[in-house]
Amino acid sequence: MAGAPLNGVRIIAVEQFGAGPFGTLHLADLGADVIRIEDPSTGGDVSRYVSPGQQGTDSLYFDSFNRGKRSILLDLKQQAGQEVLQRLVGSAHAVYANLRGDVVKELGLTYATLGCLNPAIVCVSLSAYGRDGKRSSEPGYDPLVQAEAGWAALTGDPDSPPVKSGLSLADYAGGVMAALALMAAVFDAQRTGRGRDVDVSLYDVALAFHNYRATWYLTAGVPGERTPDSSHPSIVPFQFFATADGRVAIACAKEKFFQALVHLLALPALASDPRFSSFEARRKNREALVAILADQFRRQPTAHWVSLLRGQVPIAPVRSMEAALDLKELRERTMLASYRHPALGEVTTVGLPIKMGEFAPTYGPAPSLDGDRTAVLTEAGYRPDEIEGLRGRGAFGHG
Repeated sequence: MAGAPLNGVRIIAVEQFGAGPFGTLHLADLGADVIRIEDPSTGGDVSRYVSPGQQGTDSLYFDSFNRGKRSILLDLKQQAGQEVLQRLVGSAHAVYANLRGDVVKELGLTYATLGCLNPAIVCVSLSAYGRDGKRSSEPGYDPLVQAEAGWAALTGDPDSPPVKSGLSLADYAGGVMAALALMAAVFDAQRTGRGRDVDVSLYDVALAFHNYRATWYLTAGVPGERTPDSSHPSIVPFQFFATADGRVAIACAKEKFFQALVHLLALPALASDPRFSSFEARRKNREALVAILADQFRRQPTAHWVSLLRGQVPIAPVRSMEAALDLKELRERTMLASYRHPALGEVTTVGLPIKMGEFAPTYGPAPSLDGDRTAVLTEAGYRPDEIEGLRGRGAFGHG
C-alpha cells in the first residue's frame, strides 16, 4: 500500500468476533500485514456465519471487521500448529490474541514462550477480564461489560431501565485501546530490541472510560446518576431538546455559546437573569432553564433551529443511522469504502477515520477462510512438501 505508515509491520492475529478484529482492522487499513490465525475446529471465526448477508464461510459482519487481512487455518493445540506459529513469529512484530485470558497462556501466546524465538516480539492479550487473576477464565461480551462496568446504569432517562449503547462500544473501545498498546510496545521494541507482554481487558477499558465521572465519585463522592434528555451531569444546556418535528442536540460548553443561544432564541432576558449567570448557577437552576428553552424549541422544526444556530451555537440534528450514512456525505468526508467481494458482491461500508498526509487507504475484501495458507507459509520458507507434511500432522485441522 503506497505511502502506508504501517507498511512492513506484520501482526499475527489470533482473534475472533468483534473486539480484537476491530482493533486490527484499523492497523490493516494503515498498511499493516495482519495474518489471522483461525481455529479449524470451529470452522474459523464464528462471525463468518452471522447473518444477514452470509454466504458459506463469508459474511458482511465478518467483512466489516476483517477487510484487508489474510487468513490461515492453524490448530494451535497441535504440535505441528505450534511449530508454524513459532516460524511465523520469527518475522513478525506482534502477536495479538483476542481470547480468554487463561487460553492465551495455554496456547503459549506470551513473551515467556515466544521471546526466545524473537526477542523483539510484542505479545498483546485482549480479553474480557485480563490475562491474570481469578476472572481470567471467564468469557465476556460487550453487553456484559456495559452492564457490570456501570455504563448501562448511566444510560437512558432516569425513570427508564438501564440501557446499553446501540453500538458495541465496549468491544470497539477495547479493540482500539489494544491496537494503541500494540503500537506503543512495537515502537519501544524497535528502539530497544526487546518486546514484552501487553495485557488489555474490556472491563478495565470500560472502567477507564468513566474518566471524569470516576474522578468526581472517587474524589468527591459525587454519585453517577442518569439525567433526562441525554443531558450532561453538570453543564446546562448540554442535551437534547424536542422540536416541532424531531430533536436537536445543544452543547453550550462555553459562556459565549449560552449568550448566543438565548439571544438567537429571542430570550435576551435570560442572559442577565441571575439564576442563569454562570455554569454553577445554571446547574443549580437546571429545571427552570431547561423548561424555558424546551418550550421555545418545540415551536419550530429541527431544520429551522439548525439553520438559525449552526455556526454560532453548537447544534446538531438527532438523526437516524440511515440519515447519517448518506452516501454523498460519506464521499465528501472521504469516509466511504467500497470493494468487490468474490462471494458477497459489491460491499459498501465506512472507511478509516484517520486522515494522514500523502496516504489514502486502499480497501479490499476480508480473506476467505484459509485463503492465504500457501502464500503465508511460502513466505515463511516452507516448501510444498513441508506444507503437505504439516497437513498430515494436523497443523491445519483434520477436516
